[in-house]
Amino acid sequence: METTIEQLIPGASTAALFAQVATLDQYPPWMRLVHRVEPLEADDGRPAWWVELRARVGPFARSKQLRMVRTVCEPDRRARFERIQPDDREHAEWILDATVRDAAAGSVLTMHLGYSGELWSASVLGRILDDEVRRGTEALSAMFRSPAAPTR
Repeated sequence: METTIEQLIPGASTAALFAQVATLDQYPPWMRLVHRVEPLEADDGRPAWWVELRARVGPFARSKQLRMVRTVCEPDRRARFERIQPDDREHAEWILDATVRDAAAGSVLTMHLGYSGELWSASVLGRILDDEVRRGTEALSAMFRSPAAPTR
């Protein structure tokens, strides 16, 4: 399952927007899919986090805990996070790639989420994940419109 969302964030500089997407501990206030984040020891010098993802399907909630490592960091441009578990078991792939670029009225955020497992299927839960990423980018846009917006 893969989903890509592109959102114009009016009034946001690429630096301020990148600051919101470059570390996973910034996500919970605007991305409700990212329920909880705890920093971990670095993985070969790369930042790592323990992340709890949570999505609702009617009265039910699905939750998944992952160890995510930032595998790519291009300042003010791109951050990529991948699931890297420190054990010998096979795990479904989770990848979040966030790219920021200048636009005439602010900056554009492109978020790509990839998942190769079975728990979050491409059918019902796939649509839920797509909706959660879309809501998250809209909430981030609203943060930049508020009087207490991140430094632009």
